[in-house]
Amino acid sequence: MNLNDLNFFVQAVDSGGFAAAARRLGCPKSTVSKRVAALEAALGAQLLHRSSRSFALTDVGRDVYDHASAAVIEAEAVETVVRRRLAEPSGIVRITTSVPNAQFRLAHRLPVLARQYPKLTIQLHVTDRFVDLVQDGFDIAVRSHFAPLPDSDLVQRRMGEDPITLVAAPSYLAERGDPATPESLGDHEGLMSSMATKVWRLSDARGHTVEVVPRPRLYADESVPLLKAAEVGLGIVCLPELISAEAVREGRLTRILPEWTAGRVMTTILTPHRRGQLPAVRAVIDFLLQKNAISTVPAA
Repeated sequence: MNLNDLNFFVQAVDSGGFAAAARRLGCPKSTVSKRVAALEAALGAQLLHRSSRSFALTDVGRDVYDHASAAVIEAEAVETVVRRRLAEPSGIVRITTSVPNAQFRLAHRLPVLARQYPKLTIQLHVTDRFVDLVQDGFDIAVRSHFAPLPDSDLVQRRMGEDPITLVAAPSYLAERGDPATPESLGDHEGLMSSMATKVWRLSDARGHTVEVVPRPRLYADESVPLLKAAEVGLGIVCLPELISAEAVREGRLTRILPEWTAGRVMTTILTPHRRGQLPAVRAVIDFLLQKNAISTVPAA
């Protein structure tokens, strides 16, 4: 039995004939007639008494009509539910990301997202260890990297790309002077990201590259301590622009040697293919890719 034939049958009965049903459905009268005949053949029972003057249900036709009407109503309810979920994403979306991305890329965005989609529940997992999205059951990963990510079954969407710039506090520059050239950084205090980091490799837009060795003043493998140390005038630091941008805007830090950068860091959204098709996951990805998604959270 073709379940679509139930709909043709119900429409024919509700409309009082094949011609009226055809107008309602936007199809030829012959199509309605053939589909009802096919339903009768599949069931092995006559559902309608029809002639040029009459159109009436048989006894078994009345029973079939009651169940067919219920089936059509349920089918329409399925469509309504899907459309509602597509219009207003809902459910749980699990995101994993690193500490810097959580602090500087997502912390301001996720409250805005939650206000925009009140039926969404966001679960943010913050870790600097590698997470297997499929094995650990995550919908989205936000990862930063210096080189292109290897090919995989995950769907990749580029979220952003930030230059790594040199910044220092105005108080430090007032005391020690503003470096005029990359080479002069050797006479300055450096805030370093690890004990293994001895050299800053800088390049400009013309492709010139230079390696400089500042005097290490502090080591930290996390961005916030480096940022705070720079703000109090302890030395010069290389940080992704995303991390230092607010401090620069507010005057707590000043960019030095603006024509030079220490590389670039890319940020990518990854999601398993099937999970990425879910309306709620798709809505979160689209939101995170918006350039203005970092606006202030509106008041309740």
